[in-house]
Amino acid sequence: MRSESDVKETHSIQAILKSFKYASRGILTSFLIGRNIKVHYTAALIVLGCGLYFRISKVEFILLFLTIAQVITLEMINTAIERTVDLVTSDYHIYAKIAKDVAAGAVLVSAIIATIIGGIIFLPYISSQ
Repeated sequence: MRSESDVKETHSIQAILKSFKYASRGILTSFLIGRNIKVHYTAALIVLGCGLYFRISKVEFILLFLTIAQVITLEMINTAIERTVDLVTSDYHIYAKIAKDVAAGAVLVSAIIATIIGGIIFLPYISSQ
């Protein structure tokens, strides 16, 4: 059973700040080690720049931010799964392959949907130019 001091320690400001520090480190690490995530961040910057250029609506910006967050989050999860599988086994195993392929597939589905959403948002602006 956890004591009251243990509970206070896990909910202290220092513990919360430490959690944010680790999470921020995870974001930076995913960017530094991930080739694909750099592509996603670059695409996100281009898309957001286009949003500013075309002066899209607030709702359209919200949709873009949610879509971008989804793709980048899934890419980070994919990276974590790939690294974990690599840590567990260096041998070929069908379940390791499945885990990696399914995680990569989730990113692909998300990126395809993001592209479709981007098209729906931007094509009217582009065609009216």
